[in-house]
Amino acid sequence: MTQEELDALMSGGFDDMETLEEEEETPLEEALEEESEVFEEEEEVTKKVPDAPAGYSKETAHHWPMPATDENKMVHQLDDVTRESEEKASEIFDIIDGVSNQLMEGEGSLGSVIEALESNIALFTTLSKKFPDVAAFGVQLEKNSAALDEANQIIEGLQSSGESIMSVMDIMQYQDIHRQKIERVINVMRALSNYMNSLFEGRIEDKKRVSSAQHIVGDTHNELASNEDIEALLAQFSK
Repeated sequence: MTQEELDALMSGGFDDMETLEEEEETPLEEALEEESEVFEEEEEVTKKVPDAPAGYSKETAHHWPMPATDENKMVHQLDDVTRESEEKASEIFDIIDGVSNQLMEGEGSLGSVIEALESNIALFTTLSKKFPDVAAFGVQLEKNSAALDEANQIIEGLQSSGESIMSVMDIMQYQDIHRQKIERVINVMRALSNYMNSLFEGRIEDKKRVSSAQHIVGDTHNELASNEDIEALLAQFSK
């Protein structure tokens, strides 16, 4: 307690003393509070991001590689892309095949209708010539002729749609080429990974290696090796 606080206490100025305590905050206390807030924020971010390294936060995220989770593993993602694209392409081909079959069925049905219309036209043409005074024969001849023209137009539309579907199927073949390219990239990445693992492979297992020194002369930090670390190190050398 400072002399000023003591004088305030003796004079009964408790309110002044409380105000003084509220106003008096040393730079050290402010720094500690700021550091505590930053630590809490980093801890919250670390909880949200699994396998995040110590000190990882939104502000420092650009300094760190992404955590090695299933969502960030490159080969996992590429495998998912090839699998899902192949599944969707198969579904699209099934739909296109169904539409193509429907067009062919419709074209076949219209072929039968056209045959019937042509037969009616031939009949009403003959009747109109033999009985020119009967107007009904002429009317039916005109109706069947108009219906035949519409049926032929529909046939042409169906055939055009069938050709468009074949073009779509040809274009979809590129999806298989893209899948093969991605698979080639995956194979190269896996080959590089295996090569790097083989390049850095050691003859001694990691668990049998001598533990690294925590403090070397010239380090700027004050982290010294503990007695337990020294004893463990000596025990490993004695084996």
